[in-house]
Amino acid sequence: MSAARYAIGIDLGTTHCALSYVDFESSDGEAAAQQVLQIPQLTGPGSVEDRPLLPSFIYLPHADELAPGDLSLPWSAAQDHAVGEFARSRGAATPIRLVASAKSWLCHPGVDRRAAILPAEAPAEVARISPLTASVRYLSHLRAAWDAAHPDAPFDAQDVTVTIPASFDPAARELTAEAAQAAGYPPITLLEEPQAALYSWIQRSAGQWRKEVKPGDLILVVDVGGGTTDLSLIAVLERDGNLELHRVAVGEHILLGGDNMDLALAYAVTRKLAAQGTRLDPWQTRALAHACRAAKEALLGDPELDAVPVVVPSRGSKLIGGSIRTEVSRDELSATLVEGFFPQVAVTEQPLSRARAALTQLGLPYAQDAAITRHLAAFLTRQRDATADLEGFAAPPDDSQFLHPTAVLFNGGVLKSALISTRVLGILNAWLESDGAAPARLLGGADLDLAVARGAAYYGYVRHGRGVRIRGGTARAYYVGVESAMPAIPGMEPPLEALCLAPFGMEEGSEAALPEQEFGLVVGEPVRFRFFGSSVRRQDEVGTLLEFWADDELQELEEIEATLPAEGRRPGDIVRVKLHARVTETGTLELEALPVDGSARWKVQFDVRGAGSGEGNDAPAGAAAD
Repeated sequence: MSAARYAIGIDLGTTHCALSYVDFESSDGEAAAQQVLQIPQLTGPGSVEDRPLLPSFIYLPHADELAPGDLSLPWSAAQDHAVGEFARSRGAATPIRLVASAKSWLCHPGVDRRAAILPAEAPAEVARISPLTASVRYLSHLRAAWDAAHPDAPFDAQDVTVTIPASFDPAARELTAEAAQAAGYPPITLLEEPQAALYSWIQRSAGQWRKEVKPGDLILVVDVGGGTTDLSLIAVLERDGNLELHRVAVGEHILLGGDNMDLALAYAVTRKLAAQGTRLDPWQTRALAHACRAAKEALLGDPELDAVPVVVPSRGSKLIGGSIRTEVSRDELSATLVEGFFPQVAVTEQPLSRARAALTQLGLPYAQDAAITRHLAAFLTRQRDATADLEGFAAPPDDSQFLHPTAVLFNGGVLKSALISTRVLGILNAWLESDGAAPARLLGGADLDLAVARGAAYYGYVRHGRGVRIRGGTARAYYVGVESAMPAIPGMEPPLEALCLAPFGMEEGSEAALPEQEFGLVVGEPVRFRFFGSSVRRQDEVGTLLEFWADDELQELEEIEATLPAEGRRPGDIVRVKLHARVTETGTLELEALPVDGSARWKVQFDVRGAGSGEGNDAPAGAAAD
C-alpha cells in the first residue's frame, strides 16, 4: 500500500456512515491535510444531493412504487433500493420496507447474519436482505462516491481503515472485513471507534494535545452511538521524554444507544395517545419511532425548542387526512431520555437484570438495563486495577471503589447534546468527589458526527510512520478450553481448563508460540472448540493454564464446531500437538496445531466461514489442514 495517495477512514455507523481522507502528499508530520467527502445520495425521488453523512438506512420499495429513474445515482442508472437520506425519510412512513440497525444485527451471534432477515418484521411479500448484504451496500455506496469524486485516485489503490465498536468480538470483526471485501475494497485495517475519536481529537488539536494532557492522565472515552455504548480507557505515559498513549481497558458489548432512545420516546408518546383515547397498532408504533428520532435530534440540537410535532401515518386509505398528529415536548424528552438512560446513580450500583420469560421474540439482544450510567459505574469498578502495573501510575488507594479517570472525551451523536453530556460528566465527577479524587476535565473540540471517520483517516496516516500512535493491541485476553483427562463419571462432564492463547494487549499482526506444552487433538470426527475472553485478567501470559476462574473473569465466546481432516489417521485418533496463536490485522484469532511428528498441521480461526457452506450455517468456524 506504499503507492497510496490517500489514507481513507470510514465510519460504518449504526445511524450514519461517513468518509474522511488524508492526502499523504500534502501532509507533514502531525500537520495532516484532511478533508471529509461530500457523499451524493438520494434525498427524494430522482433528487440527488451531496451530504457529509450517509444515513445507514436502506429502503426496499415496491416494484410499482416509484417511477423509472427515481432511484438513479450519478454512477448507477438502475437499482432496486435507496441508501441514505431518502431511505430514512421514506422508510419512516413505511417501516416494513426499511432496513435499519444493520450493524447491530451484524454482530448478533444468535442469527444467521448471511440470511435475508431484514427488515426484521416485514411481511412475506416484502423482499429481505441480510445484515451482511446491508453492510456491503453502505460500503459500496461510499466506494462509488469516492471514485466519482476522485477518478484519478481509484478507491482500491488507497489505504483504507474501517471502524468498529471496541467491543466487537472476532466474529463480528471478520464479518466487517468480509463485507468490505465484497464491496470491492482493498485489504482494510480495522480500528476501534473510541480510539478513532481520540485520534481525531489529537489531529484537530494541531499539536496542542500535549498541553491538555500529561503523564499519569487517564482518559475515559464515552461513545454513545445509534446502536451501542462503547467505553474505553486510554493512559498517558512518558517514554524517553515523549508522551505516549496506551489503551488499557475496553468495556463489554452493550447494545444500548440512540435506537433504544427512539423506541422509548415512541412508547411514551403511545401511552400519551392511549390516555387520550387513541390506540396505535404495532405498525404505527414502528413508524412513530422513526418520527421520534427526528424529534429527539431537533430537541437535543436546539435548546430553545419546547416541543416538536410528530405525525403518525394512518393505516387507512386517507393517508393525509387520517394521520394522527401529536408532539414530543422537552419535558417528555428529559423524563424519558435523561432520567431513563442517564439517571443519577451511585458508583456501587450495577446494571439491573430481571428474570426473563421462557419464550421471547427473535430480535436484537439489547441490554436489559437502559441506564447507561449504571453500565459506566460497573465498567470503572471492574477496571479498578487496570493501571496498577503501568509505569508512572500509582496503585489505587485501598479504599477507592473504582478507577479514577482524569479526563473525558465524548463521542457519538447522543452526546452532542449539552443536556446529556453535562449530566454524564456531573455524575462522574460526583463519584470522583465521593472517592476523594479530583474532578475529571472535559476534552473539548471534537466533532461528534465526523470524529470517528476523521480519526480513522488520521490513523491510516499514522500507520505510515507519521503523527501520534495509540498503543493497545487486543482489547481482551483470549483462551481456548482444554478438556481434562479423567475416567468417566456418571452425570459429570470432564473439567475444563482455559489456556491463554493471546494475552491482553497482544498487537494485531503478531504471533505467539506456546512454551513447550503438548496437547491432544482429536481428528476425523466432529469436535467443539470453546473460546473465552477476559477484559480483566491482565497478568496472564501465553501458555497460562487456568483451572478455576470467577464468573466475571472469563466470558465464553461463540464456540466452533468442526471436523479436522484425519490426514491418513483413523477417525477419533488423538494427535500430539503443540499450539501456535496469531492475531491478524483485523483482530481475528487464529489457532494452529502443529503435530509433534512434523506431519500436516491444522488451523482453526474465528472467521465465521462455517463448515456448512451453502446451508445457512453461521458458526464462527474455519478449520483446515495444511
